[in-house]
Amino acid sequence: MGRIKLDRTDRRLLRDLQADGRMTNVELAARAELSAPPCLRRVRILENAGFIQGYHATLNAEALGFAETAFIQVGLERQAETDLNAFELLTLGWPEVRETYMLEGVNDFLLKVVTKDQRAYRRFLSLLTGSPNVIHVKTMRVVRRAKHDVGVPIELDEPT
Repeated sequence: MGRIKLDRTDRRLLRDLQADGRMTNVELAARAELSAPPCLRRVRILENAGFIQGYHATLNAEALGFAETAFIQVGLERQAETDLNAFELLTLGWPEVRETYMLEGVNDFLLKVVTKDQRAYRRFLSLLTGSPNVIHVKTMRVVRRAKHDVGVPIELDEPT
């Protein structure tokens, strides 16, 4: 489907679903001042157009025993496209890596890593530093998280 222009109602639907993906269609429709069938049609259009990529539950890492979170900057020896792709594929196989970003600048990648404890964290670091093409690793362990907003900041009115 081609690119669609979002109106205020579309942005409202996206904002509300981003805040609570379990909201019923009836509740979502009421918030957007629509009846349920047109609301559902709009949501399906937004899904098909790629604005909504999926729905998930946000879990409490600490409650599940994951006490360590770190951001790790990774520098590669070579940055040919095949080398960058190979490293990305490698991170897909590591369950501890929750997010992978390719960067511009001094470092090539930024990883968000979550482990149960320091021992698991050190084990992962050993795996990472021994990986092909990895030349340097800089770690930043999280002390505490002050803010956690998911998604993007959606404004109801288009900026002028």
